[in-house]
Amino acid sequence: MSEAKNEAANASTPPWEAKRPPTGRGLLRKVAFWSILGLLVLVMIYALQSLPVEIETGVVRQGALTVYVSEEGKTRIRNRHVVAAPVAGSMQRVTLRPGDLVKAGETVLTRIEPSLSPLLDARSRAQAQARVDAAAAARSRANENIEMNRTGLKYAEANWGRVKNNTDKGTISDTDRDTFEREAEMKVREVRSAEFALQVADFELAQARAALQQIDKPTTGGASIEVRAPVSGVVLRVQQESATIVAPGAPILEIGDPTDMEIEAEILSRDAVTIQPGAMVTVEQWGGDEPAKARVRRVEPAAFTKVSALGVEEQRVLVLSDFVAQTPALKALGDRYRVEVRVAVWHSDDTLLVPAGALFREGSEWKTFLFDDGEAKVVAVKAGRTNGKLTQVLGGLNAGDEVLMHPPDTVKDGTEVVKRDEPK
Repeated sequence: MSEAKNEAANASTPPWEAKRPPTGRGLLRKVAFWSILGLLVLVMIYALQSLPVEIETGVVRQGALTVYVSEEGKTRIRNRHVVAAPVAGSMQRVTLRPGDLVKAGETVLTRIEPSLSPLLDARSRAQAQARVDAAAAARSRANENIEMNRTGLKYAEANWGRVKNNTDKGTISDTDRDTFEREAEMKVREVRSAEFALQVADFELAQARAALQQIDKPTTGGASIEVRAPVSGVVLRVQQESATIVAPGAPILEIGDPTDMEIEAEILSRDAVTIQPGAMVTVEQWGGDEPAKARVRRVEPAAFTKVSALGVEEQRVLVLSDFVAQTPALKALGDRYRVEVRVAVWHSDDTLLVPAGALFREGSEWKTFLFDDGEAKVVAVKAGRTNGKLTQVLGGLNAGDEVLMHPPDTVKDGTEVVKRDEPK
């Protein structure tokens, strides 16, 4: 009967009106909707929750620490000898090349010949010839003058001889006697002066003739000077290779002993004050498989100004070091080769160390994050010396503590952290 009523009701309902769903089906849809909505809310809440930050840790431990000052350097031969021209003249071409061996006192480096006089034109040559003729005439005049003076000397000596004998007999006054004596002495001096004038005339004539000698026969009487090696070694640099006219003191080439090598490094003045003679030096990047050992010989007392690649003026000091042992591999090093030096300025055999990457500065204090049961805990640290990898701990940490290495900016005091899995 109820079914008949429902059918009658449906038959009486117009087709454009929505049919009412059954009551049980609408309730199921509501439950499903709210369940999905609640699940989405839970997912969003979970996503918004902070996850533990993956980090790497290091361990504070006891160990040895050596602090270095690192800088670029270059090798150089300790004693360099610059061979210069001893006299002015025409130097022959230098046939030696850098790297050639030379022996002290035996190897001829070059030869220097007398330089030729300037070319003379007809007028200048005639003037030079006239000077020769004038010098010859002056010599002849000086020769005649000396003969005249010698003749006067003979006459004066004869008069003095007669006056001297008459004086003994008392027939001439003392005044006349002194006059004849003085005249004889003056004639002697005149003859001597004439002899000197003749010598001057001879020199002037020789000088005038020498001025023409290079015109007629330029090489006549020329003697070359051999320039020999002052020390044994190798040629480092040829400063004047081609034949040319050189002045006294003009540099020709450099010689040095490649086995006597040292290292020079330009160290900042603030670091140089911590370097002492005798400090150990590790030489790296020199081309060998293993670092070489050297020792500081001298820290120069005067600094100099050098402009860095960034345009900053710096005060630097030259630090000179010697190799501890000249190994066969080091013989390949030459003059002015680039190397890297690390000078030990401080060392401790046993001190508390923390990785330098675990420290960060906050204000004027050094701090680090301790790994404390899955949480990061900020700890203030009193740091000492460092070599860039390890830092000395003077307070704030204990041996065995785990610290966070290079913590990201998201890590704060109390942040949950988890150790990153190390690759197998």
